[in-house]
Amino acid sequence: MQRVLPTFILSFLIFTFSQAQKPTTSSSSEIFESIQKLNFLGSVLYIAAHPDDENTRLISYMANHEKARTAYLSITRGDGGQNLIGTEIRELLGVIRTQELLAARRIDGGEQLFTRANDFGYSKDPEETLTIWNKDAVLSDVVLAIRKFKPDIIINRFDHRTPGTTHGHHTSSAMLSFEAFDLAGDKSAFPNLLKDASVWQPKRLFFNTNSWFYRNQEDFDKADKSNMLSFDIGTYYPLKGMSNNEIASLASSQHLCQGFGRLSQRGSQKEYIEFLKGDALTNNTNIFDGIDTSWNRIKEGKAIGSILYAIENNFNFKHPSIHVPQLMEAYKLLQNIEDEHWKSQKIKELKSIIEMCAGLYLEASAETPTGTLNQTIKINIEALNRSGQSIVLENITQSDGKTISKNLELKNNDSEKFDTSYFISNNEPYTSPYWLNKKGSLGMYEVENNSLIGLPETPRNVVVNFNLKINNTAITFSKPVVYRYSKPDKGELYRPFEIIPEASARISEKVIIFNNDKQHDINVIVKAGRDNLEGFVEVCHPKDWNVYPEKQKVNISHKGEEQMVTFTIVPPKNQDEGYISPIVHVNHKDYTKELIEINYEHIPFQTVLLPSESKIVRLDIKKKGENIAYIAGAGDVIPESLKQIGYNVLTIKPDDISSETLSRFDAVVVGIRAYNTVENLEYKQQLLFDFVANGGNMIVQYNTSRGLKADNIAPYALKLSSDRVTDENAEVRFLNPNHPLLNYPNKITQKDFEGWTQERGLYFPNSWANEFTPILSMNDKNETSKEGSLLVAKYGKGYYIYTGLSFFREFPEGVSGAYRLFANMLSIGKEDLKLESKLND
Repeated sequence: MQRVLPTFILSFLIFTFSQAQKPTTSSSSEIFESIQKLNFLGSVLYIAAHPDDENTRLISYMANHEKARTAYLSITRGDGGQNLIGTEIRELLGVIRTQELLAARRIDGGEQLFTRANDFGYSKDPEETLTIWNKDAVLSDVVLAIRKFKPDIIINRFDHRTPGTTHGHHTSSAMLSFEAFDLAGDKSAFPNLLKDASVWQPKRLFFNTNSWFYRNQEDFDKADKSNMLSFDIGTYYPLKGMSNNEIASLASSQHLCQGFGRLSQRGSQKEYIEFLKGDALTNNTNIFDGIDTSWNRIKEGKAIGSILYAIENNFNFKHPSIHVPQLMEAYKLLQNIEDEHWKSQKIKELKSIIEMCAGLYLEASAETPTGTLNQTIKINIEALNRSGQSIVLENITQSDGKTISKNLELKNNDSEKFDTSYFISNNEPYTSPYWLNKKGSLGMYEVENNSLIGLPETPRNVVVNFNLKINNTAITFSKPVVYRYSKPDKGELYRPFEIIPEASARISEKVIIFNNDKQHDINVIVKAGRDNLEGFVEVCHPKDWNVYPEKQKVNISHKGEEQMVTFTIVPPKNQDEGYISPIVHVNHKDYTKELIEINYEHIPFQTVLLPSESKIVRLDIKKKGENIAYIAGAGDVIPESLKQIGYNVLTIKPDDISSETLSRFDAVVVGIRAYNTVENLEYKQQLLFDFVANGGNMIVQYNTSRGLKADNIAPYALKLSSDRVTDENAEVRFLNPNHPLLNYPNKITQKDFEGWTQERGLYFPNSWANEFTPILSMNDKNETSKEGSLLVAKYGKGYYIYTGLSFFREFPEGVSGAYRLFANMLSIGKEDLKLESKLND
């Protein structure tokens, strides 16, 4: 569902134009608040590990109450999390969570920064985290962020002094910040960064503490707070018509893929920060104590301040345009400021305010959402002056080098529209997240262009510059080209204009399992990025596999259309695995990437280019039973994966669960976190248990203990915990080697636990009824054994299985052992009775 935001939130769109948001105009109160922020020369950098770690209450307070320039540095993009709104995981989930962070910042008024660290999954201590991340590289990125942003104040979300008590990424983010605080001001530290940003020494470092970091609220209440500052982050903003914590709730609710949608909060609420190091506080009520945050802070700033303070003190809410001449005078003075940091930042802010006060509407909209290299596209230009100020559009210049002279007076409320053409040269990069352009490591993204490090997203290259004269003073406003369109059921919509390849290809299945040596047809889907695409496609494959035919013709008439071609894959006789990838040949050019589109209403449309490949696995696997019912939870690819090994899988909704419906199936598989996310599943529990009692199998995948929507997720007592094994290579011990789950129809060995990805499993039960039999034992380094990863209980004639093993991660990676073990789970109870008796002897 698309969220409609209160009008005041639109003001947060001003300084960083959202690349797919509808251009906005601002109310007088929003303009006034922008002027207040313009007149505050102080900044705060908040640092944590992941998207949704940030305290939006404090970020909003610093941005909207203190009026400080405020940013959140997220060490990772959250690739290792789960996805409650779709099936995207890993890199694609990181793209979604990046955009959710930007959506949150548009609401709470902050900015967003990143490092190159990859969220590789849960980590239990910072030593492991910083080894996998490459500590020096991530520390360099944190230092670079500090030197570029130049914060007066840094606030850590987590405590650097408590390794091993929380997520290793969390503690690592604080440790990196604590170290970078001093290194950022040291010329001898990371001298290679000095070409991108000069040294900078922040004034103070704080830790954003609260009762969560103590044993309980009572201990926190008793704690010595003499070294802490506190803020009432429930303060009310009359100009916005909302309180700070209401804004914060809206901001954090943008993290929808993590299930962060929540009710708004109101009323007085205390927030605490603990002083760690830097300039000692002499006033425990002011975070900027001793820091000049006025225009006097910069050389020649006093004259600018005298103009802008007068505008703030005498702001005309009825006719903001009356201030344009004074704003332009300040703009001219800013050009002569020596301090490049404040000069560039305040010019950006001031230009936005001038644009708002003059009621300027400047737009460049392409007639198509995408273009390809060596193509000319048409762009519609609109320029509108909604004030009485003298404004002339002298010309527009385009990032393709083209200039169109106009010398056109923009009369009050008289829209000027004209067309232009834009040529996309062969040198233009494709539109895609810059951190995914090259394959990185488990812990780090590889970024070739150092100037991009830290940016939340790839800058748009197709830009139109509106070169104006306002009251005879030259000023330029740059606008990225967008695509404006409408839908009958949606109205006017915007999305980014994007450059894509003329051809892309994907294989319809990302993992293809061969459970015998019979050939299998695969479909390659070729998508045209332009009209009249002609060429041929072939499939690269491992040497022991065969593909027929060698190549197939492609002929697509219209841009955006797809053509499906079929190849036959012949696997080897014995177990083997590898990768296949399509190559499209067009006019002596080769295209090997897949074009992925991410389209959710709460974030801008995203285009991602990734190498197109699928894993092929010749797997020795046996199974019993045929028909599987799947109940969707938070999103996984279990149904598609089970179909790969020959099962008939039907997804059923809880409302459709009945005795008659269930009687058609051999087993029911419940998706990850279903009992956390599916509201009415609890009302069907008895029907599911009856299904098991009558001879069916029920497999429940992991749920979190918090937020369970059913009192009894199993027919016997079962208590979930936060136990997990994060080392994907951790030793797996068989507690009951003769149990059917480990022997039938596939003999499970240690080899089946090789090649697992990201983790062994998560949220294992830590206590259970005697009816359950634990199958496996495992643990991370220096931890006690965990035996709750796979539990099975006979219930009536059937079997109930609870597992925290991360099949939802292993299946998309084609981990053969995970498939074999899951087939055994589905087959239990269906083996020959003599065999079962023999195994139990």
